[in-house]
Amino acid sequence: MEGSLQLTTGSRPLDRLIRPRTIAVFGGKEARRVIEQCDKMGFAGEIWPVHPKLDAIEGRRCYRSVDDLPATPDAAFVGVNRSLTVEIVRALSAIGAGGAVCYASGFSEAAGELADATDLQAALVEAAGTMPIIGPNCYGLINGLDGALLWPDQHGIGRVEKGVAILTQSSNIAINLSMQRRGLPIAYLMTAGNQAQTGLCDMALAALEDPRVTAVGLHVEGFDSLAALQVLSDRSRELRKPVVVLKVGKSEQARLATVSHTASLAGGDAVASAVLARLGIGRVSTLPELLETLKLLHVAGALSSNRLSSMSCSGGEASLVADAAWGSAIDFGPLKAEQRTLLRESLGAMVTLSNPLDYHTFVWGDFDRQRAAFAAMFAGDFALNLLVLDLPRNDRCDDADWITTIDAVTAAACDTGALAGIVATLPDNMPEEVALRLMKAGIVPFCGIDETIAAAAVASAIGSAWQKPAALPLLAIRPIVGELETLNEFDAKAELAGCGVSVPRGMVADSPEQAAERAASLGFPVALKGLGIDHKSEAGAVFLNLCDHKQVEQAAKGMAPIASQFLVEAMIERPVAELIVGAIRDPLAGLVLTLGAGGILVELLQDSAILTLPTTEPAILEAISSLKIKKLIDGYRNATGGDLIATIKTVAATADYVVKNAATLEELDLNPLMILKNGHGAVAADALIRQRR
Repeated sequence: MEGSLQLTTGSRPLDRLIRPRTIAVFGGKEARRVIEQCDKMGFAGEIWPVHPKLDAIEGRRCYRSVDDLPATPDAAFVGVNRSLTVEIVRALSAIGAGGAVCYASGFSEAAGELADATDLQAALVEAAGTMPIIGPNCYGLINGLDGALLWPDQHGIGRVEKGVAILTQSSNIAINLSMQRRGLPIAYLMTAGNQAQTGLCDMALAALEDPRVTAVGLHVEGFDSLAALQVLSDRSRELRKPVVVLKVGKSEQARLATVSHTASLAGGDAVASAVLARLGIGRVSTLPELLETLKLLHVAGALSSNRLSSMSCSGGEASLVADAAWGSAIDFGPLKAEQRTLLRESLGAMVTLSNPLDYHTFVWGDFDRQRAAFAAMFAGDFALNLLVLDLPRNDRCDDADWITTIDAVTAAACDTGALAGIVATLPDNMPEEVALRLMKAGIVPFCGIDETIAAAAVASAIGSAWQKPAALPLLAIRPIVGELETLNEFDAKAELAGCGVSVPRGMVADSPEQAAERAASLGFPVALKGLGIDHKSEAGAVFLNLCDHKQVEQAAKGMAPIASQFLVEAMIERPVAELIVGAIRDPLAGLVLTLGAGGILVELLQDSAILTLPTTEPAILEAISSLKIKKLIDGYRNATGGDLIATIKTVAATADYVVKNAATLEELDLNPLMILKNGHGAVAADALIRQRR
């Protein structure tokens, strides 16, 4: 397909800023806190406070200005007012500093309150020049690997040898995440603030390059750059370091002014999910899911498949696991015959063997029998093996038998080489010291069944994406600015027919009498439509199965008050299923293609899938296969199946048309695309195209 561009990002060298050996701090209270936090974390480099009046801060000599510093700093924390921030950033850039965190607020985020806010942010970016800056309006960053902080507040992160990087636009969310007690080792915690110059993706790329970082998590309100996201995805795949995103904004968004049905299916959040899936970037829905997914990715990376096993000593827990996986991509596959034999030997005759498995309490407290049972389950070629285990309160209870179970899981994982995770149904029941112990042994300490299933689904989706060739670069064509026009149905179909989309034989008529004549020449039965009318069915401008000259003329006269021209078409045979194929322009991804149940079902079922562009026939097949109407195409309840191959090729031809006309096309709608019985093709019964002149 034509019209795609290789995307690049203007990422900046952030190494000195996020891994500094020397730090300059500007300001009073905030500067003192930065020094305090660096000292608590054992930062081994030099810290140079800069203050116009104070002689020392936290036992360190104060310098009066940037020019007085003993050397060029790798990083700077600028904790002064917004106007002075611009001056200091300019001075740091002039001496070649490695970068700066701009703490002050009152920039673009306050544009509605401060008249000069936007201009001041532009001035800050200009002052920085080629020197990277993070913010403004942000807390900065914590490097838990080297104990380097540009962070003016308390936090919960300790030193780690390796771990994950977490990035967010929200400083308060960052503080909350730093306080987690789930055993997740955090190598970097970074906030981006206004992203005036350096975006989250640029920061994520810099963290990804650190060999001590295992995975990256982003909490975003909106992506700073689609191009940067593409580069982040490519590098993630190359390094085999997964990236997972928590993107807010699932609520209903305002729709574009549109006359098509496509907009009812293609919301901005759905497009974001499609973009992330195409790029092999995972997506989670909540902060707990983000943390649990990062734990799994830290220990194991992307999963090789979506096949899981689960064991618990309670039928209730087994049911909770099964229910959590219902409707997800997770597959609790059947047990192998050899597994059943070994499980029966270790668990006895009274246990019902299944997956998820309730192993009862017959082996409770028996290390050897538990080890044998767990090893038997782990030998099933599952990508992840779960054991549900809530530890008791150690201030009131004896946890010896629970520790025996943990030891048995660890031993079984070692025996088989399988990946295992222990799942506490309640986060309170996975003590941090136990989580850290499990992590050290290569066992994933999960908190929450739903979060565990979500984490496994994301990790397996990333693994599946990496097993395929990388997707083509996303379509990157700027639309032209011009007057919007809507083609009539006849002209729209002519355009699409030229790209290989099958349309009914049709003719335009200027009067009821001419419509009847054209119908006779096409051959009855025919369909009659009023041209230039939006939503023709609702307007009474469509008549089907007209069987003679008189019926056509009468129908045309009936719609003459609302239509000056008529489209006469040969009737299409009864379809097996109807599909909507539409393209609409999204603020993030540009033009995207939407597939869904067509005809009257489009808004009733909301059964849809989104394809980012350019696309391929295998991707189209995967999208169609995700729809509920795929059962109709396959031949539901022994009914005649539809022409799937022709449908895929028609969608591909439509996608080609969209790509080739991306600069001018605003919207496209085929509704319905009639999927005829196998071997008879797929025909666009209606078409709408809106484009810029």
